[in-house]
Amino acid sequence: MQFLIMTLFAAGIVAADQFTKYLTVANIALYQDVEFIPGFLGLTYVQNTGAAFSSFEGQQWLFALIFTIFTLLILLEYFKKSMGFTKFERWCIAAIYGGGLGNMIDRVRFGYVVDMIETKFMEFPVFNVADCFITCGCIAMLISLIFFNKDFWKEEKK
Repeated sequence: MQFLIMTLFAAGIVAADQFTKYLTVANIALYQDVEFIPGFLGLTYVQNTGAAFSSFEGQQWLFALIFTIFTLLILLEYFKKSMGFTKFERWCIAAIYGGGLGNMIDRVRFGYVVDMIETKFMEFPVFNVADCFITCGCIAMLISLIFFNKDFWKEEKK
């Protein structure tokens, strides 16, 4: 049952991500800058063929490989061997996976990822909803693993 709930959560993230990307492509020209919250946040349609900060540009096979391995590890965690994650950490994994799937859909469909959120108050690459879930999921999971789930780091697990 928990796997189903996490799957639906990840699917909701994918739906939100794909919907915002659809709205961006349908309403904003490539590289057009639209003020959203003046001086704070803007919308700029960018086609990103790489990862964060355009690293690994054009390496679509690498992203597909990493995503496939991540998928297999999740299935192993839920159906074969528990790796000692808490319920909260599983929510984090679902957020990371949903974001990763949203970006992978773009890579397969277009050969690039649609990015649109631009910070105006600091110099930072344009990103999307999926990136937000990936980043927040990773940060929350690391905090949980470092400060709250001491059993995860023990050699012998139940």
